[in-house]
Amino acid sequence: MQELQPLIERYGPALLFLNVLLEQLGLPIPAYPALIVAGALALQGHGVSLGEALAVATLACLIADTAWYFAGRRYGGFLLRSICKVSLSRDSCIRQSQSLYLRIGPRALLISKFLPGAGALSTSLAGMTGTPLRRFLGYDFAGSALWVGSALLLGAIFSDTVDSLLGWLHDYATRGLLLLLAAFAAFIVWRLWQRYSLLRRTARVPRISVEELRERLAQGDTPLILDVRAEAGEDGIPGAIPMTLDSPLDGLADSLGRADVVIYCACPNELSAAMLAERLRKHGYPRAWALSGGLEAWQASQARSGVDALS
Repeated sequence: MQELQPLIERYGPALLFLNVLLEQLGLPIPAYPALIVAGALALQGHGVSLGEALAVATLACLIADTAWYFAGRRYGGFLLRSICKVSLSRDSCIRQSQSLYLRIGPRALLISKFLPGAGALSTSLAGMTGTPLRRFLGYDFAGSALWVGSALLLGAIFSDTVDSLLGWLHDYATRGLLLLLAAFAAFIVWRLWQRYSLLRRTARVPRISVEELRERLAQGDTPLILDVRAEAGEDGIPGAIPMTLDSPLDGLADSLGRADVVIYCACPNELSAAMLAERLRKHGYPRAWALSGGLEAWQASQARSGVDALS
């Protein structure tokens, strides 16, 4: 970080623009520290002015976010699953991201940049959910300006201490970095263990294949089908009841009865479906299955049936 000061003084707007653009496109190049230093230097009369820094950094955010928006509109769920692959809990990443945006809409763009990993997800979801471009740009501009402005303001407020802070970071950076890496490694191990334990536990939940479900439907032996996707739409299995993992089960008591229950989701390892099936079994409904392969397997089976019918 100590090298940021001469770099910003020399290259100014171009450096800030490139740094913010690359970070918002998904590269692990943090831009917030550079913005803080830029804010401090601006108040001291060096480098780029506060207004110019705010303008170029906000523009970089808008360019990157618009790219994510159009990518989300075109590639939809595939892009969301790809982004969430870096998460230790991909199913939770997909479910929670969709749930947040669907609950508060484009207002999520006002705060998403302050939440680790939420920026690209929120802008992609804006495209996926068909948010009008003008509305998206309005909220994204406001959120980007808030994020950039907060960093510049921090730098301006603490401009007198930035030089000493940078010196302190230079002196203790190695030890601090080692501590941070150790803490991060411990966190990764803990989360991997959590995920492994969850996968091992839910693997014991019985599955039903798409072929078995289709056969039962063809014979008129229709089970109760539950859809635990964050956004249950018309592309799901006909007759499915939308439900969340934490929905109260009392309202389903009459529907459940002694009926067989098939649960599906659109997540890796049909994990959400298995978690709800596990919960139902614990509450006295032993005839609950997770659909193997989830919605993707169902849609693939439907496509194959259409091809067979044409041939």
